[in-house]
Amino acid sequence: MDSGPDQRDTFRMIPPRFDITADQIARVVATFYASVRGHPALGPVFAAHVTDWPAHEDKIIRFWKNAILHERGYDGNPLAVHRAAGNVRLGMFSVWLGLFDSVLRQELPSDTAEHWSALAHRIGRGLMFGLQDTAGAPPSLR
Repeated sequence: MDSGPDQRDTFRMIPPRFDITADQIARVVATFYASVRGHPALGPVFAAHVTDWPAHEDKIIRFWKNAILHERGYDGNPLAVHRAAGNVRLGMFSVWLGLFDSVLRQELPSDTAEHWSALAHRIGRGLMFGLQDTAGAPPSLR
């Protein structure tokens, strides 16, 4: 007896958040990390942790394909990774997002860039919130 699609099939049936291809995602990730490696503030932070750039970029491509295209392929915890790094500061997110936005505008049609930027900023806010040093205190709502 067929009980219909399982959860994995249902997940795959969810349409992409916006119109983009896997190749475009890969191109944005590659261009972004090429920029990061040369960035005076972000480059050293990443260099302290990333020893295999192709593997890192592949993991981030899987992250974005999961977040945008709803493809199962990424299994990680970005918040835990950023916390464990020890040298990621809240102020770095605005620099990261600014650089990411410039790559999006350079590599994608404007509507696609806007959609991805909004998603990246939402994720960035979540990471910043999770990285706040609350030391047991309630989070700052300012």
